[in-house]
Amino acid sequence: MQHPETGFLPGPRYTLPGTSGGPLAGLSFAAKDLFDVAGQPTIGGNPDWGRTHPVPTAHAWAVQRLLEGGANLAGKTITCEISLGILGYNQFYGTPPNPAAPGCLPGGSSSGSASVVAAGLADIALGTDSGGSVRVPASLCGLYGLRPTHGRISVAGLLAQAPTFDTVGWFARDAATFARAAAVMFGETLPSPTAPGGLLLAEDAFALADPDVAAALQPAAARLGTLLGGLTRMNLGEPGELETWAGQRNILQRAESWATFRPWIERENPTFAYNIARNLAGGSAITADQVAVARIVRRQVVDQARRLLEGGAILCLPTTPFVAPPLGLPLPEIDALQARIGITTSFAGLVGLPQLNLPLGTVGGKPCGLSIIGWRGADMRLASIAAALEAAAP
Repeated sequence: MQHPETGFLPGPRYTLPGTSGGPLAGLSFAAKDLFDVAGQPTIGGNPDWGRTHPVPTAHAWAVQRLLEGGANLAGKTITCEISLGILGYNQFYGTPPNPAAPGCLPGGSSSGSASVVAAGLADIALGTDSGGSVRVPASLCGLYGLRPTHGRISVAGLLAQAPTFDTVGWFARDAATFARAAAVMFGETLPSPTAPGGLLLAEDAFALADPDVAAALQPAAARLGTLLGGLTRMNLGEPGELETWAGQRNILQRAESWATFRPWIERENPTFAYNIARNLAGGSAITADQVAVARIVRRQVVDQARRLLEGGAILCLPTTPFVAPPLGLPLPEIDALQARIGITTSFAGLVGLPQLNLPLGTVGGKPCGLSIIGWRGADMRLASIAAALEAAAP
């Protein structure tokens, strides 16, 4: 497998200047190669996608928004193949480096975007998050990274995957820069970071993380509790429910992914890496009855989230249950790691909640992230919490 020097797409880098004098003037951004950039092919991590789709004539909404905000486009970045990957490797274009954990996977599918921000090659980078594709690389590369409230940011000009899960997020190395981008993306100012219900710490989610990861994140959780007026330890679900939720989220997402890509696959018979072809084939075999059951579970998770968070409380849990795994793992080990990640990313994904990774832990020199989750629409409050926590750090 290739190991490119950076997370940018191979070949000459395409750059664009931002609007002069905007609030993001002086900053650069990169765009995951699922976002349309006018005049440049959207390849989506698979050469047959780029070959069989026309070159865009307009920018994706999110690209246009950052350009109008004054940020300069620094280039497009490698993605896992058609966004179907959570640990960051790509058989066609290579696995971007993880500057925060050399020799390790960067996380995906927004792998290149996280890589270039962690390397200091861009200040901000656009990613997408359906099953964890911003949150996971943010945790493994030591970055701030948001999965926003589902539907709050336009997905126009985006190579879609699973419509009821797809979101547009971004990365930054520090909370202040992240908040500047948030103000532009949402068109809002930062609110007070206070949370009426304080901080809820999901002990069952912490119990599913590696013990050293859980221990490394406890001091950050305590600081958060102080900032938000108190910490309450609780369980997010009944015993075994988090694993059940992950399984049902996987059914819904894979069924939607198959529905999205099926017309193209049947028309073009494209080439895929084995793991991507296998997962698409699995999605094609999901039955209507399975989807119906998964939707019932989704409604139950929504009800639970409403009870916990609609009053203003903030939930915290480990973003990923482990630090960046080494390159070169066999596929069965990759599959097992991906299944574990799904347990900590599915709650927000099923409900459409905003989840922000805070790069506040390290284990053996590798970063691990603590996530904060709010009720729908709390995106700017999460950004405000991150900025306040960073400002108060010793």
